[in-house]
Amino acid sequence: MRAFIVEADGGSRGNPGPAGYGSVVIDAATGETLAEAAEYIGVATNNVAEYKGLVAGLKAAHALDPAASVHVRMDSKLVVEQMSGRWKIKHPDMKPLAAEAARVFPASRVTYEWIPREKNKHADRLANEAMDAGKRGEQWSPSASTAELDARAARAAADPAPSGPPGDAAAGAAKARAALTARGGAGSSTGSGSSTTVSAGAGPGAGVDAGAGSSGADARAARNVAAPTVGWAAPADLGAPATFVLLRHGETALTPQKRFSGSGGTDPALSDVGRGQAERAAAAFAARGTIQAVVSSPLRRCQETARTVAARLGLDVQLEEGLRETDFGDWEGLTFGEVRERRPEELNAWLASPDAAPPGGESFAEVAHRVAAARDRLTEAHAGRTVLLVTHVTPIKTLVRLALGAPPESLFRMELSAASVSAVAYYADGNASVRLLNDTSHLR
Repeated sequence: MRAFIVEADGGSRGNPGPAGYGSVVIDAATGETLAEAAEYIGVATNNVAEYKGLVAGLKAAHALDPAASVHVRMDSKLVVEQMSGRWKIKHPDMKPLAAEAARVFPASRVTYEWIPREKNKHADRLANEAMDAGKRGEQWSPSASTAELDARAARAAADPAPSGPPGDAAAGAAKARAALTARGGAGSSTGSGSSTTVSAGAGPGAGVDAGAGSSGADARAARNVAAPTVGWAAPADLGAPATFVLLRHGETALTPQKRFSGSGGTDPALSDVGRGQAERAAAAFAARGTIQAVVSSPLRRCQETARTVAARLGLDVQLEEGLRETDFGDWEGLTFGEVRERRPEELNAWLASPDAAPPGGESFAEVAHRVAAARDRLTEAHAGRTVLLVTHVTPIKTLVRLALGAPPESLFRMELSAASVSAVAYYADGNASVRLLNDTSHLR
């Protein structure tokens, strides 16, 4: 007899308030995630949401194998005790849900266990994704979910792992090679198919498109290679990365004139064109649905861009001082040609060395130091998550340069358009992966 573990959770932001549930079906023998379910259910209590999560998880397990045995794990003492028959069910909203849960499998094939909340993070994350989607006026989508990645990150955090400065490409690559060698080069996978609101995995009725003799894990691994479903944070052998989606702010009046506009100048607002670019970026991110947090440079043009996107996603904006643009000192407001004409020696020195700075401004070496410090803070705070960083040309180029281990002069060899999107993923061992650079397809 096949054995499944069902982990389920539900939540309400207000109790009663906007509510959602999440559940996951796990192969008890391998620990492999086989299915996920989540749904925004409108206004309800925590307990009703928890019961609905239980019902959805049991139904997902039943769809995989009606003859299986199921061990349910939840952090709701109430649901576990009531479904185990030790506590009476008195609330009228919960009686029909408990009865529905009891009908999915014969009672002899279902057992219940209470677990602390920190061990139920996968289902908890799914429930929160569903509530976040509801806040945006949407329903949860398995293709936009990162709950499996979050669960992987939590498991990885519990195991000792090599540490190193994110973005140290040489050291990170060496560690990556060692890790891959130790694992025999095996890949990892996350469930990615879907049946209604269930991410189907291996097993009868799962809908896995695999050749004869292929296991469900093999099919999902192949599918992930062909079309990763978690956006910029695709699965990898090195665990769930912190993925930074890097959005350059929209245009200001100075942008098309190509004037130095750093953190030491007038702090211009977005132009009408820039506001339109921010709106189009917001629509693209909302359609993709993978952003879990928004962090912005404190400068006005970035904050305006970030708030436009965050409002569309139903998220708050966190400010990070380390993401501000270079202070160009006396060059602020001038074009490159004007600096070359008026201050040729200063410009030549600046082009020749990352340690040279415009008079009264910052050098690229100084900018790299503060950007790297911000990167480290954000990587630690957002392990396993996909975070939008709204910032400027130099910080974005610096993050890409550090991730590649490229020399400082590479900053002059990258093009970054206004409101363009780039992406870099950082793994726990210090390895970094550049996923995207200067994408402007959402503006067309």
